[in-house]
Amino acid sequence: MKKRIAKLLGCCLLMTASCAEAQPQAVPASNGNGTEAVVYFTKEISPEALTGAFKALGIPTKDRRVAVKISTGESNNSYHLRPALIKDLVEYTGGKLVECNIAIAGNRYNTSDHQRAVSQRGYDEIGGVDIMDADGEIQIPVKDKKWIQYDLVGSHMTNYDLMVNLAHFKGHAIGGFGGVLKNQSIGVASSRGKIYIHTSGRSTTEFWKYLYDNQDGFLESMAAAAQAVHDYFKQEGRDIVYINVMNNISVDCDCDPSPESPRMKDIGILASLDPVALDKACLDLVFSHESVAGDDASPLISRIKERHGTHTVEYAEQIGLGTQTYRLISLDEPSSIEGAPGEATELYNVYTLDGKKILTNARSLEGLAKGTYIVNGAKRTVE
Repeated sequence: MKKRIAKLLGCCLLMTASCAEAQPQAVPASNGNGTEAVVYFTKEISPEALTGAFKALGIPTKDRRVAVKISTGESNNSYHLRPALIKDLVEYTGGKLVECNIAIAGNRYNTSDHQRAVSQRGYDEIGGVDIMDADGEIQIPVKDKKWIQYDLVGSHMTNYDLMVNLAHFKGHAIGGFGGVLKNQSIGVASSRGKIYIHTSGRSTTEFWKYLYDNQDGFLESMAAAAQAVHDYFKQEGRDIVYINVMNNISVDCDCDPSPESPRMKDIGILASLDPVALDKACLDLVFSHESVAGDDASPLISRIKERHGTHTVEYAEQIGLGTQTYRLISLDEPSSIEGAPGEATELYNVYTLDGKKILTNARSLEGLAKGTYIVNGAKRTVE
């Protein structure tokens, strides 16, 4: 299945900060007043870089019950995040890998089969995986009740007070793409909860009956469910952080046992306290990618467009889950002083109002003709 997505607004103020052991924050990691979020970025994809991206967010883990939410993948052919990559992060946080059973027949449909798959994937070597709906599900409230009236999640979610939403960013046959919003909506939902989201709140048992007749309803249900999980972990004493790993970027999801081979090269690791900004930053990197032979983003872009995938991010912002406006902070240029942030370098991504790219990662706006442009996701008039 080939599916769909919408437009691109280049939305990056690319700056630099250190990835040292001390919290390397040149700017706050949260968006504060809701108008702008910070997204950290590294081109390096390694266990050290993944842990460094988490550290950049400045969230303490001591004396906390940490859940690291991953997808365990539908087969060894899937491009799920491998144990070797995530092991250091799990150990650093003292966390437990968590996942839920899937909604349709497969090797993760029930807990016993799912645990067998976990062993086959090698996750037992880093502490195994807590199947959060192994003992049932609970309802948590949703703010946006346009389609779903509640969110059905694995009951074990209440055993944790910090969630690290660790997602593999890639395409998806139904949603267009999958990142942190999908990982904590569909991913945290119980088997019945997954069906409830996929059917836009019309069923918890009939997955296929309503699957393709309300695409935007499905995408909006994902946003609402993601907000429910976010709000749960934003209660006093709890927290949640977000990481997308942009490697093995197939047009297919990790829930596909036989995904297509990636056509574009790896991009890096991004992290934020704002899930909307994070998925938006990843989408921007895909849509602004300069495709060449052997490194082609066009199949993924086509799939996202066909499934109207960007609507998930747009609607998530609309209901107040986060913002699409962000600053992108590089973790790749270390400071000369250990533990201190690197010198910030502001770069500009500039588009015309109809979406034509003018500048990519430019160091200044000099030379632009007078007029109004989209600069790093916001309108700006050049005099």
